[in-house]
Amino acid sequence: MRVEGDLWVAYYALPNTMKDAIFLGSIQMAFVQDESAKQIFMALMRDAVSGILKQQTGADALWPDKHGRAAPAHERAGRA
Repeated sequence: MRVEGDLWVAYYALPNTMKDAIFLGSIQMAFVQDESAKQIFMALMRDAVSGILKQQTGADALWPDKHGRAAPAHERAGRA
């Protein structure tokens, strides 16, 4: 997840790189200023990634940190 202009954008990417990242979706920042709305969008994007992983590997994704982790500084596009 990262800010791109007025959008909060979700990508599926390998750790520590945006190379070959898959665009998942985006939402206007105005709609995710409320923490509960932000968590709903993040859950939807996690479900999308879980579906990709399940389709490719047959295994269920494990999410040790439901709020995610901050991207490395060199990959950040703006505020989160």
